[in-house]
Order: sequence, then structure tokens, then C-alpha cells
Amino acid sequence: MDVDIYKEKARRIKLLLTDVDGVLTDNGVYYGEGGEVLKRFSIRDGMGVERLRKQCGIDTGIVTGEMSPSVARRAEKLNITHLYLGVKDKRGRLTEIMAATGLSWEEIAFIGDDVNDLEVLERVGLSACPADAMAAVCGVVDYRCAVKGGYGAFREFAEWIIELLK
Repeated sequence: MDVDIYKEKARRIKLLLTDVDGVLTDNGVYYGEGGEVLKRFSIRDGMGVERLRKQCGIDTGIVTGEMSPSVARRAEKLNITHLYLGVKDKRGRLTEIMAATGLSWEEIAFIGDDVNDLEVLERVGLSACPADAMAAVCGVVDYRCAVKGGYGAFREFAEWIIELLK
């Protein structure tokens, strides 16, 4: 696709949603006797959330299959109000989000890394994946990041969108 098509797609985006494990994290998690103890997040991704909000008026959100206290704390820190934990049907949840917000598929961007993200990635207005995403995901997205999940992939996608909107 030519860059003008991506610019047109970016102009429509009002909400950028992200998966967590493999995008905001490096896919690793530390478990103790009580369950999840730690997840590692990139601080750069947090700046991507802020820059999208301030420079472009694009809201952000998290859609993850996990019920993770660490993700909830990270979302709180970044003032992310669209937080959806324990989502097993991501496409269904996006349909609910659209009904609640009045947004269309074309107004939503999504970054994901695994096969459970495919139905959403194939449908949204603008899509991306980290460099180390599953091959099936890499084949359907608009943008493949140069960096791996957990190392600033969300920020890279955010910066690409910001650049497209200049």
C-alpha cells in the first residue's frame, strides 16, 4: 500500500487499542505461590500513550485475555480508561466498545501479536504487530514494528501514526 492510503486510514483513528502480553510486555511473567507477581513494561510505551492523546487527540485502551493486577496498575498509571481484562472474545468486545462509544471499525487501531488477535487485526482501520509476532499476524497487519513486544512496539506504532498525521 502507498503511504497516502495509510495517511487516510490514520486520519480516521480515534482509539488505539492494544493487547498486553507480547505487545506491552515481552511475553514473560513471574509467578509465585499466589499467582502472577511481576510483568515487565516498557516506559517508552507509556510515552506513546501520552503523545497520541496530547498531539493527536487519539484515546488508548487495553484489551487482554488475562486478569492481571499488574495490567490494571499500569493502565491506572497511564490514565487509560478503556481497560478490558479477561477478554476471551476480542472481536465481540470491540463490537461492544463500538456500541458504547459510537465508533466504527475504521476509527479503531489495534496492535496485537498472536492468533487470538487476528479477527480484530483483520477488521480494524489500522493494525500493527511487534517484530516478534506470530507469522500469521505479521501477514495481515498494516505495520510491522522493528522492535519486539515489551521493548517499545506500542510506542513505535504510536509514532508511526503521529508521523502519518503530520
